[in-house]
Amino acid sequence: MMRIFVSVIAALCASTALADEKSSALPPLADRTPEDEIIYFVLPDRFENGDRANDRGGIDGTRLDHGFDPAHKGFYQGGDLKGLMQRLDYIQGLGATAIWLAPVFRNKPVQGPPGRESSGYHGYWITDFLDVDPHFGTRAEFKALVDAAHARGMKVYMDIITNHTADVIKYAECSGPDAPKELRDNAACPYRSEGEYPYTTRGTANGAPINQGFLGTDPKHLTAENFAHLTDPDWAYTTYVPDAEKAIKNPAWLNDPIYYTNRGDSFWEGESRTTGDFSGLDDVMTTNPRVVAGFIDIYKRWISDFRVDGFRIDTAKHVNPEFWQVFAPAILDHARAEGIPHFHMFGEAYEFEPAHLAKFTTQAGLPAVLDFAFQGRVRDVVAGGKPATALSYLFETDAVYAEGFETAKQLPTFLGNHDMGRFAMFVKQANPDISNAELVSRIELGHALMMFSRGVPTIYYGDEQGFVSDGNDQDARETMFPSATAVYTDNDLAGTQASVADSNFDPAHPIYRAIAAMAAVRTAEPALRHGQQLTRHADHDGGALVLSRFDPEDRGEIVIAFNAGNAPRTLAFPVDGRATHWESLSGNCPANSPAVGAYHLTIPATGYVVCKAEY
Repeated sequence: MMRIFVSVIAALCASTALADEKSSALPPLADRTPEDEIIYFVLPDRFENGDRANDRGGIDGTRLDHGFDPAHKGFYQGGDLKGLMQRLDYIQGLGATAIWLAPVFRNKPVQGPPGRESSGYHGYWITDFLDVDPHFGTRAEFKALVDAAHARGMKVYMDIITNHTADVIKYAECSGPDAPKELRDNAACPYRSEGEYPYTTRGTANGAPINQGFLGTDPKHLTAENFAHLTDPDWAYTTYVPDAEKAIKNPAWLNDPIYYTNRGDSFWEGESRTTGDFSGLDDVMTTNPRVVAGFIDIYKRWISDFRVDGFRIDTAKHVNPEFWQVFAPAILDHARAEGIPHFHMFGEAYEFEPAHLAKFTTQAGLPAVLDFAFQGRVRDVVAGGKPATALSYLFETDAVYAEGFETAKQLPTFLGNHDMGRFAMFVKQANPDISNAELVSRIELGHALMMFSRGVPTIYYGDEQGFVSDGNDQDARETMFPSATAVYTDNDLAGTQASVADSNFDPAHPIYRAIAAMAAVRTAEPALRHGQQLTRHADHDGGALVLSRFDPEDRGEIVIAFNAGNAPRTLAFPVDGRATHWESLSGNCPANSPAVGAYHLTIPATGYVVCKAEY
């Protein structure tokens, strides 16, 4: 027992020292650009419970009132801002330099049809866009968290939403007393299109005229003058708000149904992608200039009040591009005026093809998007056994982004998340008989690909503790503090005998230690954060990939060689002719090139090697 205690203390000390060393290698906080960061993404409710007094958010009643039930995966578990602040040492010891929090805004505590209720623990059912959810804490506690992170040289990114609010607006034809029972029981409402249900008639195109003079929502008509003619919200459905919720939203303008599309549930295709209710949530009419101005004002206030360093934008693909064309520059200008010159803003577009992602940086004008394409290719190669060319072809398409590679290197890259599930799950699904040792090595290999290739590495909380997940969404949102949820506690974790029923903040966990070591290398080397990237080798029938990253001052080259195969690989590949003498940053690197312009090395099975040459 004493030996275990000593080893844990040693690991803690090493992690603290490593964090201090890494932070000193970075520029000052205000001078760091997005690609300087390593992001740690966390759901506050699922991280650490620092104050049990706020578990029910100050709301009396049952779980259907306050939303707290730690035995159920779909309800609040008790994590909060105080708990997160108590664990900053742990996050920084991992090598993370920025924390992305799932939304902290006040949410509708519980919603959903009878028998299928769940809570707003995730933060995406907002009623008050200007306050912190009491289950998480207070505005003062959020300010304390941001200040504490900044004092350590860490940034804080907020998760924001403009596409929708909580489900408050109802449609008589779907939820009213005369609505079909099937729709009422399932909280469903079929989408009604603009062609069949125009804004200028009540109900169908043959209905009574309303909103006379309104010319529609084509880009040329997105003016205050046009929207002044839009006064009746009942073009597709008859809207109403229950009396108890008529004034529940803040700012107050969000309580008026005229600022919503009111067309029923999106079916994720065609016009419904941007004008349909996202899983029943109230879809905000982001074509309306009043809405655009309102959201700009909301999120400017969070920057001014708390000096946060960036926004991750939820459901960005479900908002019309003209909204982002106005919103993004306004927010960036405001951040610069507040002394935050490198504010990082990245949208969520759940797309796996680079061209579909890139249009949000070109047409919509967002600075960056989450790199789902990278996630898909790493999953294909490391978990699914696809050839390494899947990744080399991905990197070849970086030119499609707004500023080419300059944009691509600011895309947050990730392996799994709270919506799709954890990377370890994908590895296990593709390899049902995988050993624990190989599972750990493939998890580490995925993180190495993310840490050393272009982009901003984004670690999903718990992955560093071997969390696996049973599925997506609620099944991938385990607690780091001891869980009472059976669907979580019965999971076998990678690299440890612990379970989710235990506290999982172990800096001696092999995956935590591996990621911390990778982070130390990345943070110490400007080439791995800012340098141009070149593919040196990619198997067309195997899993070996070799990348070069170049010092921004043209003083050297770093070679990163990855091997997703189950046997070691010895490779020969070209390098810059000036790169003749090499040192190891990770793994076994031959000291010398065998000839000018060439390098040979051996990559271990399911492993990687990082080698550096200075010119």
